[in-house]
Amino acid sequence: MKINVVLVEPEIPQNTGNIARTCAATGGVLHLVHPLGFNIDEKHLKRAGLDYWDKLQIEEHDSFDKFLTKYPVEENNMFFVTTKGKQVYSADIFSELEEVFVLFGKETKGLPEDILQKHLDRTIRIPMKEHLRSLNLSNSVAIVVYEILRQKNFEGLEEISSYFG
Repeated sequence: MKINVVLVEPEIPQNTGNIARTCAATGGVLHLVHPLGFNIDEKHLKRAGLDYWDKLQIEEHDSFDKFLTKYPVEENNMFFVTTKGKQVYSADIFSELEEVFVLFGKETKGLPEDILQKHLDRTIRIPMKEHLRSLNLSNSVAIVVYEILRQKNFEGLEEISSYFG
């Protein structure tokens, strides 16, 4: 399973660093869609990602339109994570896929409304209490990525630790 985590205009470097670490640990590809709310060399970003940067596959895209030109929605298994999603993230939607793109919007505004309206059938959400805005971006990415991996029986990941012998 190839997982592509797409951050559309992320604003907080610590979140992006944490997400980079999650992608490195799971073999996911991190896509950063510009403009970013920080400098890619920012120390908070680097610190949050620890020493995982050399273990990470990362792609940068100049804009959301350029990302969608390179990876058209209609030709890819693409899911838009939003509090407005039509189905829950844990529905059995990933188990048969070989590659998936999960898109997350900026921390303050989420994904563009026009994109969500255009692809309502591809929107997913993480259940939470009513009247709350959202979860932290890096937590949301981790929840969704590990659900995708669970549906694929953690294919390609070490399930049993060799730490104790």
